[in-house]
Amino acid sequence: MTHQTNTSHSAPVGLLTGKVIFITGASRGIGAAAARLFASEGAAVVLASRSTGALESIAQEIRAGGGTADAVTLDLADSASIRAAVDRVEELHGRLDGAFNNGAVIQQPGPVDAISDKDIDEQFAVNFRAHWTAMNAEIALMRRNGGGAIVNTSSIGSRRSNPGLPAYGAMKRALNSLTETAAVDLAPVGIRVNGITPGGTATEMIDEWEAEAPGIIEGMSAKIPLGRMGEPREIAEAAAWLLSDRASYVTGAIVPVDGGAGA
Repeated sequence: MTHQTNTSHSAPVGLLTGKVIFITGASRGIGAAAARLFASEGAAVVLASRSTGALESIAQEIRAGGGTADAVTLDLADSASIRAAVDRVEELHGRLDGAFNNGAVIQQPGPVDAISDKDIDEQFAVNFRAHWTAMNAEIALMRRNGGGAIVNTSSIGSRRSNPGLPAYGAMKRALNSLTETAAVDLAPVGIRVNGITPGGTATEMIDEWEAEAPGIIEGMSAKIPLGRMGEPREIAEAAAWLLSDRASYVTGAIVPVDGGAGA
């Protein structure tokens, strides 16, 4: 499915120059947009997901444009795989300045009483526990370098009822709590932790939901004050700012990036 928007891209300003940034879920959607954006803003990026071929293609594209990028295979359902990916960042660069914990999995759509134990377990493993594991590995590396910044991708569905995706919304709300608590715990050691809550965004994940429940995209767009779905890059722009030194006094924030849908 092709999504049309009326946005334009701003010119890079070196927002992330000199920073090493780790991105999960980087093979598509918001993560892939973040990979390209962060690299264009001067970061050395380490891209992680299960889709090794797609990751390497994005990394090669970034390198061809003069950027610095590496690809690391990652399975968010496997805690050992997450820790190994962060270890690889240390091997490549010796430090970690920023992390964009963006990887997620969508659930089988349905009402609360139709969600299986398998759905709940998968949502917990990928959309909550994986962030916990990644953050702890990232924090350990950032501590050795005197600080850093973490951004977790949550969802507009974490802020209110989420009919159709109840388990997904529940795990994302739990992630908001973890983000806020981590921000308070880590402030003394110079690590900022923030979250973003994207609304309807033109990604492959939404296309998968549309295939399961036709009309979702049209219905979501109609409820967005700006009148359209967001572009993945627009979501990544918010994460880039939060990871940058421009946001040096921002921690513990859960920032809506939803075209006004949550207002």
